[in-house]
Amino acid sequence: MRIGIVGSGKVGGALTRRFREIGHDVAVANRRGPESLRPLADQTGATAATVNEVAEKSDVVVLAIPFRAVTDLPAKPFAGKIVVDANNYYAERDGEIEDIDDRAVSSSRWVADHFEGARVVKAFNNVSAPRLAGGGKPHGEPGRIALPVAGDDTAAKQVVEGLVDELGFDPVDAGTLDASWRQQPGTPVYLTDLPVEKLRTGLKS
Repeated sequence: MRIGIVGSGKVGGALTRRFREIGHDVAVANRRGPESLRPLADQTGATAATVNEVAEKSDVVVLAIPFRAVTDLPAKPFAGKIVVDANNYYAERDGEIEDIDDRAVSSSRWVADHFEGARVVKAFNNVSAPRLAGGGKPHGEPGRIALPVAGDDTAAKQVVEGLVDELGFDPVDAGTLDASWRQQPGTPVYLTDLPVEKLRTGLKS
């Protein structure tokens, strides 16, 4: 699968490495441009690209950037793509967004409203970068961590659930984008590395 990563920080870097390790064709972009990504590309075999190139050439694009930077991205190149929102909103870092603070919308609904026409799925946001990098386990091995996957497009969610599984985690359907607030910071499933049944219980809290 052709996977694009927008963001080369801890989460973006971890996902770039892991997706390459399991054999996916990965292109990575950031706001500083391809030249700044040469070390990561050389280490992993990923392709350093622009944001537009990542959006246009990938089947799935993961956003792993500061939340405040979402609206700096052009929406049009992402239309029709599966866009995985791995971001988290922190008002103290990103500036207050009233609709999210008031829970009028989930942070991922807010992202989807920006990327009109994209198939937005929420995933990879409730787990730390070190866990993404080295916490995956084979099926049946004790201690396998479960990750929630939320979205409105069933087919897009299934694709992302498959990627979660390939990385060594158990995917759990967390409902729609409007329900994705249940996996945001401050909830029982955020940074808690839960197995399937405990994650499902946490999502109901």
